[in-house]
Amino acid sequence: MKRVLQHLSHRFTAIALGGAVVLAGSAVAFTQKPKAAQFNGPPMDETPIARDVGGHNSFAPVVKKVAPGVVKIFTTTKVHNMSFNGPGGDMDELMRRFFGDSFQGRAPQAAPRQQGIGSGVVVTKDGYILTNNHVVDGADEVKVALQDGREFTAKVIGRDPKSDVAVIKIDATDLPAVPMADSDKVEVGDIVLAVGNPFGIGQTVTTGIVSATGRGGNLGLDYEDFIQTDAAINPGNSGGALVDAEGRLIGINTAILSRSGGNQGIGFAIPSDLARDVMGSLIKDGRVTRGYLGVMIQNVTPDLAKEFKLKDNQGALVGDVTPNSPAEQAGLKSGDVILNFNGKPVMDSRHLKLEVARAHPGEAIPVKVLRDGTVKSLEVTVKEVPGTELLAKNDSPKGEDTGTLNGVGVADIDSGARQQFQLPGHVKGVVVTQVDPNSASAEAGLRPGDVIQEINRKSVKDAEEAVKLTEKATDKTTLLRVWRDGSSRYVVVDESKAG
Repeated sequence: MKRVLQHLSHRFTAIALGGAVVLAGSAVAFTQKPKAAQFNGPPMDETPIARDVGGHNSFAPVVKKVAPGVVKIFTTTKVHNMSFNGPGGDMDELMRRFFGDSFQGRAPQAAPRQQGIGSGVVVTKDGYILTNNHVVDGADEVKVALQDGREFTAKVIGRDPKSDVAVIKIDATDLPAVPMADSDKVEVGDIVLAVGNPFGIGQTVTTGIVSATGRGGNLGLDYEDFIQTDAAINPGNSGGALVDAEGRLIGINTAILSRSGGNQGIGFAIPSDLARDVMGSLIKDGRVTRGYLGVMIQNVTPDLAKEFKLKDNQGALVGDVTPNSPAEQAGLKSGDVILNFNGKPVMDSRHLKLEVARAHPGEAIPVKVLRDGTVKSLEVTVKEVPGTELLAKNDSPKGEDTGTLNGVGVADIDSGARQQFQLPGHVKGVVVTQVDPNSASAEAGLRPGDVIQEINRKSVKDAEEAVKLTEKATDKTTLLRVWRDGSSRYVVVDESKAG
């Protein structure tokens, strides 16, 4: 449950999720897909950090290298659903009934705006910037200030709430991009520097060490694999850089664990490898495409390890296999312990979830499982996570996309979907898995769990067909036939007034 713990003068917010504090800015509600057809991501320096014993007299050379590539992000958000004291709205209409049309009523009032401040990291010379989703989520305007004093209005390329990564872009060239390192090679004890804009006071650098790697379960995100550090991170640092002693980006600062709202020595950063993968998907596809296995898994406890004759507690125990899933087709069974996935040892269920998510749909992945005391080698062809297919990828009114039902995600109705949304066997179509609360579809009453049976009087069989029916529409009004609560009804979604 989200809880606002602290408000500062520029709408810094510290949001507690599962005991951790997320350092927030403002938000942006649109997605803009660039024209570039291919994006291979910023280059990665895979050289391990030098770990020779010895002290550092100064990190000034590292800071000079990194600081120009860490930017301030200013967001502006209009406040909606305001309440006022005094006459207005329905009261104005009532007064007109008594005094006639000459009654002027309350003068229109401009909606107030909230300001937010965060940080970001320039990762390509042509203006791509990594930051946190919670920094730009919901904002109507995003501006970026460089260290040299220049300011730009940024476009939000894409957001991924499941990992708290967002990508924005400014129209500039030859920018001071921060080089990326391979975060998988980071070790506990490595010296790190956190660079950002805490409390809006200006760019600030703090230092510490890597306290732990592979942290998860603290923020309530679907995909957590944080680097933990004791380098000071505070409100406004969100989206800033965590770099190694050579000035290479190893993480995007995201959150702190705190009871006071300020730094208490436990900060979390999204590993650069994860951020880089999400960035590539957002730029190429406008959304994040993750692999899907189709298993219900749990950690191996000491007692379970003894029962399944394991040497240690590593691995992920399969409790159930989803029918017709990639796992079932590959031959996985309940009671299997997944020991290795795609050539990497599986430490626990969270680790397996992360590795499966990084797999590309359609890719054949080698898997090793322990079954009845014997190690077996299988091969699974992962699919895309059900429910991630958006009917329209681009919901920006200035974008080039001509699709409709922006912000609506759908999935095929399989056994898992029927169980999750309690759908009877006779209901056909596609199930709605997500609806942007700021979209025309949400205004029309569409909500997760609805089954779209028809789009503009044409039957819908699966998610792929639903996407095709919403592409290149002649107008922005869509007629839907929707099943909900035991009966079907018609819904009109009018996006002509959007924006």
